[in-house]
Amino acid sequence: MISYVTIGVSDLDAAKAFYGELLAELGGKVLLDMGRISFIGETMAQPMLAVCIPFNKAPAEPGNGNMVSFSPGSKAAVDAMYHKAIALGASCDGTPGQRVADKFYGAYVKDADGNKLCFSHFG
Repeated sequence: MISYVTIGVSDLDAAKAFYGELLAELGGKVLLDMGRISFIGETMAQPMLAVCIPFNKAPAEPGNGNMVSFSPGSKAAVDAMYHKAIALGASCDGTPGQRVADKFYGAYVKDADGNKLCFSHFG
């Protein structure tokens, strides 16, 4: 059910090195490096940890840049989960759409407490 979890960092290269090494025995490695964000895991089809420079360019702090992503299995399912979350009271933080060429499709919401969630489909 979980696609990836994101944590904010202030030095992306140091974070990739640290988590790459820390998670190596579990099969973890940098799978996708997109400049501001890198995904670490065993395969793109399994839960991953993403480390990133916060999108808002504010300093990384616990909670800034953190997000939980759910992988429902298709672009249509991403759309459905987004609309369901909105119907249940979440606020929009990014409508469904293609984010990186043909590699990443996602939608973003914040729950009533402001926790950021993503519904994502890779590929």
